[in-house]
Amino acid sequence: MKIISTSNAPKAIGPYSQGIISNNLIFTSGQIPLKPDGEFLDSDIKEQTKQVLENLSNVLKAANSSLDSVIKTTVFLANMEDFAAMNEVYESYFKDNKPARSTISVKELPKKAKVEIECIAEIK
Repeated sequence: MKIISTSNAPKAIGPYSQGIISNNLIFTSGQIPLKPDGEFLDSDIKEQTKQVLENLSNVLKAANSSLDSVIKTTVFLANMEDFAAMNEVYESYFKDNKPARSTISVKELPKKAKVEIECIAEIK
């Protein structure tokens, strides 16, 4: 098992790692719309989704992986009415690779984020 940490994504805001490699897979922690410097992006769902996916991309890159190697994602939405707008941005990041996905509506996310996404990916 190897812990992944990169300054190109926000530091963990609790007792967890940005990602863990185990058996040629990386398991990322959920990313919310924090900029790498820790500043919260208080914006619309599209901008928040873009920031979340950029964070995930950077964590994966630090583990010698990429969004093209993602097997499964879990998307948490604070408001299911944001699904279509989130999905539009999400699809632009997963053009060729369409990982398995679950989308779950939750009551609330850390820092009142609109979206959080975690993933499992293969290591190249």
